[in-house]
Amino acid sequence: MEWLTAENLIAVGTALLGVLVSVAAVWYERRVPHQRRIGYRVQLDTSIGDGASGRALTGSGTTVRRGFFDASPDLVDATLVLLRIENDGALALTADHYTDGGTNGLTVEFTGRRVKAVVVTAPEHPRLLSHFPVTWTGPAEGDTSVHLPKVPLNRGSHYKLLVLLTGGPIGSPVNVEGNIDEGYVHVNHSTTPDDKPPVFSRVARTVTVVLTVCVVALAAIIVREQEPPPIGCARGTLTVTGSTAFRPVVRELATKYEHDCPGSTIQVSAHGSTAGIRELAEAGARATAGSPAVVALSDGRKPDGYPQLRESMVAVSLFTLVLNDDIPVDTLTLDQIRRLYRGDITNWKELIPSLDQKVLLVSRDANSGTREVFQRRVLGRNEPANSSRDCVHSDDTESPVIRCELDSTEQVLSTVARLPGALGYTELRSGSGFKGLHRVAIDGRRASLDEIGASPYPYREIEYAYTWGQPPADSLTSSFLTYLSRGSGQDVIRTHGHLPCATPKGLRICGEG
Repeated sequence: MEWLTAENLIAVGTALLGVLVSVAAVWYERRVPHQRRIGYRVQLDTSIGDGASGRALTGSGTTVRRGFFDASPDLVDATLVLLRIENDGALALTADHYTDGGTNGLTVEFTGRRVKAVVVTAPEHPRLLSHFPVTWTGPAEGDTSVHLPKVPLNRGSHYKLLVLLTGGPIGSPVNVEGNIDEGYVHVNHSTTPDDKPPVFSRVARTVTVVLTVCVVALAAIIVREQEPPPIGCARGTLTVTGSTAFRPVVRELATKYEHDCPGSTIQVSAHGSTAGIRELAEAGARATAGSPAVVALSDGRKPDGYPQLRESMVAVSLFTLVLNDDIPVDTLTLDQIRRLYRGDITNWKELIPSLDQKVLLVSRDANSGTREVFQRRVLGRNEPANSSRDCVHSDDTESPVIRCELDSTEQVLSTVARLPGALGYTELRSGSGFKGLHRVAIDGRRASLDEIGASPYPYREIEYAYTWGQPPADSLTSSFLTYLSRGSGQDVIRTHGHLPCATPKGLRICGEG
């Protein structure tokens, strides 16, 4: 199986792990009861020596009037203990949640030590002190325990007790006891260096870490290639045939597609629009099922008699006449062009009296879409019969003009450039790649992408792509046709002198036919 690769297995496993962790977290949040919980811990336990005395302040900086540390010269084994009491559970705690009778909420026991004085300090909020009644004076001197009132605490809230003790060494056990409705009291530990409760719960932190690892792993797999392949890449082999005028575009795009989509092979075999249509029809007739992997490109619509072929408009192609540089003619009227191809003008001196040079017409064969467009759009009739095999000497003594037929655009261009007096035609961009020839305007108008649609320049046509029926959406045929008409395909089409039909301007012109 093609998908069973190490990368895909890692990606699937990582995704499943992320899903399982998320499901487990939801289950935990729903199934595990949220308990009320009071945590406590000793933050300071130190000896202060004999003669300790001082004054206690609250966290807000005001003097507490209960439990002052009296100046006592007879303190023996005096120690100071700072005890932090906080709500470290998942729910808020009210006075009603303390279930011991009376007014006592918690009891702090100092094993082996006696309480000399106690002060409440560093509350999470100053209003917490209001829950210590005015009548609360702490323990009697000499007691080993402190009884605390039922102080409400929001989640994460805390207060501290600073206790002066005598009669025992530092490090003696300190225990806090009390009964909490659906909860308990326990020893906890500092979670952060600044002694503040975490913003997220342990479950939230665990899920965040695991999902972060999953996302990083997936991203590492996805971003391995700096430039992702185009959407809809397909594998296999495709043959593109038909128009030789559009062949440079297809060759460049085939190379780009094969580079972007490994596993694909696109063979470009162009022998003319009509020949390409026939080749596609024959491949379709041989296919036992479905659409064969063949695309035929045609300069203009297909001939009649191929009802199974499905067409797509690709671009507007511009064509131009080309003339050997020995003939200093830059523009021809439509009437002059038609007279040349009827044989009414056989020598260029009929247009330029000082120039004695035979007219040589270099044309494409009957399979050529470029020729078909020239006959329909410019001449308004068929070209005269072929009268020469070498494009120089006439093989038909009754023919008024020397005319030869060649198999490709490249052959036409090289022949026109080589033979004085030669006139031919080609698609726009190919007409500029040869030395020894130049483009010829028609009625003073030149082939121009910028003026297409606004100028009446006649020698242009829509480029069609044909398939046998509707190819599958996931096939290489469909994928390459999309690649041809969109994205980088449009840039390549423009570079070669054509106007993509998928552009706003192209849509209008292609819609006009």
